[in-house]
Amino acid sequence: MNFLSLLFIGVGLSLDCLAANITMGACNCHIKLRYIMKVAMLMAVFHAIMPLAGWFIGSGFRSVVEDYDHWIAFTLLIVIGVKFIYDGVNNDDKCEATDFNNNLMLLGIAVATSIDALVIGIGFGVIQINILTAIAIISSTTFVFAFTGLYFGMKIGTRINKGIEFIGGGVLIGLGTKILIEHLYFYS
Repeated sequence: MNFLSLLFIGVGLSLDCLAANITMGACNCHIKLRYIMKVAMLMAVFHAIMPLAGWFIGSGFRSVVEDYDHWIAFTLLIVIGVKFIYDGVNNDDKCEATDFNNNLMLLGIAVATSIDALVIGIGFGVIQINILTAIAIISSTTFVFAFTGLYFGMKIGTRINKGIEFIGGGVLIGLGTKILIEHLYFYS
């Protein structure tokens, strides 16, 4: 998988954080820079840990699923993409102020938005991705998107929050389809 594909996966996974942080930012008119950095770093760290954990899990199954790895990656990306789109349709736009001193709550948000990265990491382990490059790209993109989401959420509110999940879902579905087509037609 090349840099551009990994970047698109990073963007797709980061859009979940972007949507969550736009919502948090929209519900908190004045967020101090240190809180924006804290949330962005926490989300970036979990978007590094989760794919790494998934990679270890997926690497253990590599020899068992070698002939079907592209189907696994395709299925995982499609399921996560559909989940993003479903979440976008069912977003109830609730707006509650976030307590940025509540580390347990922030940890919960970081874990919840990075579960998809764990699943992607399993796929990475199965199809032998350079995991260090992948987690560097995913966590960097997540930091930028989380930071931007909180900052712009304060400025623009919930006006663009709905479409973010659709974009993220579409990106992941497109990548899953690309992986499947490449493996069926170019590697067989």
